[in-house]
Amino acid sequence: MLVLAPLGRDAALTLQLLGRAGIDGLVCTTIDEVCRRIDDEGAAGVLLAEETLAPAALAQLVELLARQPAWSDLPIVVFSSPEGSLRRITAAVVARLGNVTLIDRPVRPITMISAARAALRVRNRQYALRDELAAQQLAVRRRDEFLAMLGHELRNPLSAILMAQEVRDCGAIQPDKYRAILRRQSQHLARLVDDLLDVSRVTSGKIALHPGPVELGELAHRVAGSLEAASRAHGVDVEVTGADRPVVVAGDTVRLEQVVVNLVSNAIKYTPRGGGVAITIAADGGDAVLEVEDDGVGIAAEIMPSIFDLFAQAPSTLDRARGGLGIGLTLVRSVVELHGGTITAASDGIGRGSRFTLRLPRRDDAEQPAGATGTAAPAARTTRAVLVVEDNPDSRDLLRALLEDLGHRVEIATDGHEALDRAGDAEVLVVDIGLPGIDGYEVARRVRAARGRSVYLIALTGYGQPDDRRRALDAGFDLHFTKPVDPAALCRVLDRPDLTALDR
Repeated sequence: MLVLAPLGRDAALTLQLLGRAGIDGLVCTTIDEVCRRIDDEGAAGVLLAEETLAPAALAQLVELLARQPAWSDLPIVVFSSPEGSLRRITAAVVARLGNVTLIDRPVRPITMISAARAALRVRNRQYALRDELAAQQLAVRRRDEFLAMLGHELRNPLSAILMAQEVRDCGAIQPDKYRAILRRQSQHLARLVDDLLDVSRVTSGKIALHPGPVELGELAHRVAGSLEAASRAHGVDVEVTGADRPVVVAGDTVRLEQVVVNLVSNAIKYTPRGGGVAITIAADGGDAVLEVEDDGVGIAAEIMPSIFDLFAQAPSTLDRARGGLGIGLTLVRSVVELHGGTITAASDGIGRGSRFTLRLPRRDDAEQPAGATGTAAPAARTTRAVLVVEDNPDSRDLLRALLEDLGHRVEIATDGHEALDRAGDAEVLVVDIGLPGIDGYEVARRVRAARGRSVYLIALTGYGQPDDRRRALDAGFDLHFTKPVDPAALCRVLDRPDLTALDR
């Protein structure tokens, strides 16, 4: 509290009383000093005597108060003269000062302390509001930057797809190259959408893990193999160094592979041509350790504390220059923490590489570790009668062409009512959830009621949350695929000799 009371020992007595109450005070000798300290250092409030408010001093103080930020309303306590004395505090002056409390002289110590404490409470609430507003503004700025980057990243593959289509129509591109562009850019789009959905699921606690034994060395070699084309294109060597014996953890194979893919692909992206990425597996007491180290661009010290935060990016925004949404490390941290592990980052600075260390509880048992997801398609392909229920004509025609190319007999329906009319002879129904008329859930319920377990129902939908999958299974579906469906995965399902043996 700043104190301005120049008459006699008023200032010293005020400071002494504040001190006894545990309130820090500072005596000022002029209104100039009061205003300077408020501008330079801030203040909880001002205690001043009425006689200090000469017209010039009052104008100076009012001007200072007018410069306050929106969150600030500086408390002012004025020791006022009793009736009959020269009064400078009028209703107009009170209005100009704003947050002002008048205390008549002679001042009772308890009254002054109560007024000072009330001013402190008000000021503390104002500072809390300031911090909250600053946090909100930072969040909005990060959100806007993220949305701008999201638009940029989504337009890149879309632009390539549309341009390839135009060039193909002109006959200026070979069919094989055209198909490769479509496949590559479509997969990139799918990965962007998957990252967005996964971050939403993980941060809201809506991700379901399917734990089993996972051998980290095998997983690391599998990831390095899957990223071989990317590392070769970037001119970066990826080396895996395993432990002397298998290092097994209990985890979801798909999610842990997603974590390691993210770490290694980032290392490849941010390592200049001719550099290297090292993946090291080790056992450290009760922990399994997987470390990804590169000799690339490194991480600035000021970014390191927020490297795993959602929407937090460096001003130079390397993610923007090299592709990606900048949300991968948030996803990595969340998945690792769901497994009871930790992930840390280290770097000696810009141009000196980076190192990410993943620690998970180690598991020692003889159970067979989970390997790559899925199984190879059987050599002999089963021909089935399939009904595709999809209202989007492009998706419907492409799915029909895919299934017919695989040797299946395919019929189509464009809405729920037509699906019910055509479902009588189908062995398999592939049903979009968002249908006109009656939705896919109702189609599944009615078909299941009419035909029992004699038909296999596959939900094909853009709704990919765990609750959506449960809702589909509750409606009678046997399987739930999120768009875009992996043709190989769909092929593996339809090629099974006994569909009813598949785990829902």
